[in-house]
Amino acid sequence: MAKQYNQSKAFLAIAKASLLAILKNPGAIFFSLVFPLVFVWIFGSFGSNGITKYKVAITPGSDTLNAIYAVLSNLPVIEIKNYTNDSLRKQDLEKGRLAGVLSINTRFDSLKNKSYSIEVTSTNASIPEVTMLMNVLENVSAKVYPNPSNPVLISKNIYHVREYKQIDFVLPGQIGFSILFSTLFGIAFTFYNLREQLVLKRFYASPVNRLSILTGIGVSRLFFQLLNVVVLIVVGKLFLGFTLAHGFITFIEMVGMSFMMLLTLMGVGLIFSSIVKSDSTIPLLINLFALPQMLLSGTFFSISLFPEWMQTLCKLLPLTHFNLAMRKISFEGVSIFDCWQNIGVIGLWAVGIYFIVYKIFRWE
Repeated sequence: MAKQYNQSKAFLAIAKASLLAILKNPGAIFFSLVFPLVFVWIFGSFGSNGITKYKVAITPGSDTLNAIYAVLSNLPVIEIKNYTNDSLRKQDLEKGRLAGVLSINTRFDSLKNKSYSIEVTSTNASIPEVTMLMNVLENVSAKVYPNPSNPVLISKNIYHVREYKQIDFVLPGQIGFSILFSTLFGIAFTFYNLREQLVLKRFYASPVNRLSILTGIGVSRLFFQLLNVVVLIVVGKLFLGFTLAHGFITFIEMVGMSFMMLLTLMGVGLIFSSIVKSDSTIPLLINLFALPQMLLSGTFFSISLFPEWMQTLCKLLPLTHFNLAMRKISFEGVSIFDCWQNIGVIGLWAVGIYFIVYKIFRWE
């Protein structure tokens, strides 16, 4: 009589072998375990631990010795910014960087009774923020001076500036997102395949300068991505009302900024193509580099939603500075030369990246 096969042992052996196969695949581990944890951590940090801060400025000459100012300065939802330059304060207000400018004044009636007035000056660029700010001020006033016979008069003055539309935030981030992934995938796979097919080795043995070889191969990717940037900007402008503050000049500066970022990302692609042993590892490396940039660089939502310690981390990423510069150039009308700090951070990344390329790039 034939011995009955042990189905339980077979089941356990197959399950064990399958589990070991999964554990040997770093990509499966990353996307199944690490990637969801990263998402939970990042999105769970929104709102600075649940607190949204409203940035305000105080006009010169305001009464800052009263109880209202003391309470406001200690509220976790209020951030008072100090300005020594009136034009800079006005500029930040018009560009929506401030919820409002407060003028706090002391008043006396005919019987010498003291009361206070708060005048809030804001713009249509900060309508949601100033609405919530008014609620905060009313609550503070009611707590500090609850006597109805001695009320705090709160008024607001809203004036209109150029409207900051959703597309003005989304499009620069989408450009950064697009060139980030397409450049990394394009360069990494292109150079990996050329190496595997021994094309790079034959180029290396030719009398052609090595820099000319690299730039000659990379220029097609560069051209294609810049064409993509141009299409996104043109479509955004013509059909979605995207703001180009100075028209064609702003367009050229945005393309120039994209060119700098593309050169930096091409170096990352060269690094990945040199260190992988198989093309299946390339997507994992790209996602390890690109996903934190996508989530933490203000691509789809402002980094101001994060706690301050995380904002500091965000400002170390090159894509953060690319997004900031693109938004300043397009909507605020800032010259590309005035974005030197953002360009400087991207430049430091580029220097470090191409130093690594110089050390590890393989021709065969």
